[in-house]
Amino acid sequence: MRSSYDAVVVGGGHNALVAAAYLARAGRTVLLLERLKEPGGATVSTRPFPGMDADLSRYSYLVSLLPKKIVRDLDLDFRVRTRTVSSYTPTVRDGQPTGLLVGGGEARTRESFARLTGDDREYEAWRDFYALTAQVAARVFPTLTEPLPDKAELRRRVDDDTAWRALFEEPIGKAVESRFADDLVRGVVLTDALIGTFSDAHDPSLRQNRCFLYHVIGGGTGDWNVPVGGMGALTRALTDTARAAGAELRTGHEVTRVETDGRRAEVTYRTEDGEGTVAARHVLVGASPQELAALTGDAPPPPAEGAQLKVNMLLKRLPALRDPAVDPREAFAGTFHIAEGYEELARAYAEAAAGGLPAAPPSEIYCHSLTDPTILGQDLVDRGCHTLTLFGLHTPARLFNDATNDAVRAELMASALAQLDAHLAEPIADCLATDADGRPCVEAKTPLDLERDLRLPGGNIFHGDLSFPYADENTPQGPGRWGVETRHPNIHLCGAGAPRGGGVSGIPGHNAAMAVLEG
Repeated sequence: MRSSYDAVVVGGGHNALVAAAYLARAGRTVLLLERLKEPGGATVSTRPFPGMDADLSRYSYLVSLLPKKIVRDLDLDFRVRTRTVSSYTPTVRDGQPTGLLVGGGEARTRESFARLTGDDREYEAWRDFYALTAQVAARVFPTLTEPLPDKAELRRRVDDDTAWRALFEEPIGKAVESRFADDLVRGVVLTDALIGTFSDAHDPSLRQNRCFLYHVIGGGTGDWNVPVGGMGALTRALTDTARAAGAELRTGHEVTRVETDGRRAEVTYRTEDGEGTVAARHVLVGASPQELAALTGDAPPPPAEGAQLKVNMLLKRLPALRDPAVDPREAFAGTFHIAEGYEELARAYAEAAAGGLPAAPPSEIYCHSLTDPTILGQDLVDRGCHTLTLFGLHTPARLFNDATNDAVRAELMASALAQLDAHLAEPIADCLATDADGRPCVEAKTPLDLERDLRLPGGNIFHGDLSFPYADENTPQGPGRWGVETRHPNIHLCGAGAPRGGGVSGIPGHNAAMAVLEG
């Protein structure tokens, strides 16, 4: 290891790897220091079930926000596949199981809306609303890899007062309630505002609007795609690209302190063999803003709180549905919404805000292996096995602590799976594969688990509340030209907690690298 570098990157998540790859390809000397035994952070694939040849995207699972520009710029060997179905939401109407299927073509979607609601009015409202979000996506997404615009400039780019008011100024609940009448349809729309974000539809802080925005603008279309080979394929591609460009990647190196005079920095790290230091002109931090403050001795930002339950499963077969009109292979290929009617979401939020577990936990489920079977060994494919991922909403970190985490995790997982069972013709437990030790192939991760495993503050998958993609008085760093700057001229934030961060995007890594290269 050299004693001095042009740039030291702290952390080895996908954003940090993007930053390292850009800088190394620009000819800079780069050292990346990662605490864990392998790079990737939350974007890794693992085999959590002993003896089972299944590579699960353990923490993150779909790709929407990763710009094609980054894939092209870095020549990444990485692909995604589109899902044939966007979503399926089961329910019961007039005592009979039914549901809403979105996907499979306009005619199929229109027919499903009519079957659920009795006419075309909700479908027409759906089509109009998502035409509006598509227009915003096409105009906003390209700005995410440009210098950070101010609010007025972004509003000019959007160039639609109705869209701006609905998404950027008024609580998203107002837009949902004014456009849709059916409770189930309202709930399906609102879920994009609540994934990983503990909020009500009418929260005046608009944190739900910011979450909604990032869920509908990805790629300029809002499409959510499946990473071929699992999320670890992205990590491997970025790692290979960064190393091929000359970046040094060191795992098992935990950074403990960063000191700087604004021109030169000294980074202290710890390994199994003791402490070391390395000098750098620039430091890019892929960890959370809280961790950055701890490293530099600055005042920490407000606490962050995650609000999700992640359940990974391996099935020996897909379960049959109570709704006879939908094939399970279609229903689980998209996002399978459970207990996510509009009133159900409001009730679950109120219960959790009062300090209790939701009686009917809302969740979103999908099957990666239906779109991309390469994550399974051929034997599992031949046997008809599939993965299943459940992402629960409205389970804030405040509900968990060291003493109760295991018990609450088990209770919450049982409740979430019971909500799924209510729409199945057979219990999901009967469909679970068993591992080499004879145990059911199912695991759950709470916000506390994510804080322990990945040092996500409060288990927040976004490192904190998402921000609107423009500079304003709330941008912590001032802001700078790219939104990644800090009060230290040669330290940049390249993780998900940067403005325009959150999700699997690589955008903060790109922007931090651009800030360094321009400096």
